[in-house]
Amino acid sequence: MARIFITGAADGLGQLAAKALIDEGHQVVLHARNEDRARDAITKVPDAETVLIADLASMEETKILAKQVNESGRFDAIIHNAGVYRVPSNSVSRDGLPLLFAVNSLAPYILTCLISKPKRLIYLSSGMHLQGDPDLKMVHGKNNEIGSPSYSDTKLHDVILAMAVARKWPGVYSNAVDPGWVPTKMGGKGAPGSLEKGVRTQVWLAVSNDEKAKVSGRYFHHQNEARYLPEAGNIEVQETLLAICENLTGIAFPHDQ
Repeated sequence: MARIFITGAADGLGQLAAKALIDEGHQVVLHARNEDRARDAITKVPDAETVLIADLASMEETKILAKQVNESGRFDAIIHNAGVYRVPSNSVSRDGLPLLFAVNSLAPYILTCLISKPKRLIYLSSGMHLQGDPDLKMVHGKNNEIGSPSYSDTKLHDVILAMAVARKWPGVYSNAVDPGWVPTKMGGKGAPGSLEKGVRTQVWLAVSNDEKAKVSGRYFHHQNEARYLPEAGNIEVQETLLAICENLTGIAFPHDQ
């Protein structure tokens, strides 16, 4: 039995992944943005161990969440599922940063750095990352002067982070996943993709003993390795993103131990 923590597990793919893992006999801790969503989450996934609450649009709450995760015990896998897509233009986080960047890019970085290393890390990305900017022009991070990165940019950041973790922590399986365009609240009711296929890859990467799942530094779509933007594997690009995140959060990426 594995123990898994899933961010953004109040609905959508996060909730479905939690249910699938519990059905397979694993122990799951959920995350929700606020108390109302936490109540909904535990109602819909009653066999979850617990639900932790934090608004990932707040760096302080995200740091507290990492502390709570560590205090709850060690995890075998963490699925960085939480994300936002359709937000009003010029939406900002509690810290005055672009909301898309704060939730989709910065929160996974903070949690990765501060939570005790699990055996496996899964970062939810999107095929839209292929349109992201590998030059990171919108997130240069100097004096907290951030532009307005697109959703595609932030999903590219997730791939870059997954690849950087794979390089820096060789003892951890770190991978990115494109679940496809699926009919969740984020994807919309008209999305053509399969929910079952959309959730299966992250569940497989989190717990499977299949040798194809016990890899690192890969990008998956429906349990198959898929093409990702090559610049995500560039060490200079990775180090630039990590430096930006460190500058904004005050948290340095930990060395492998």
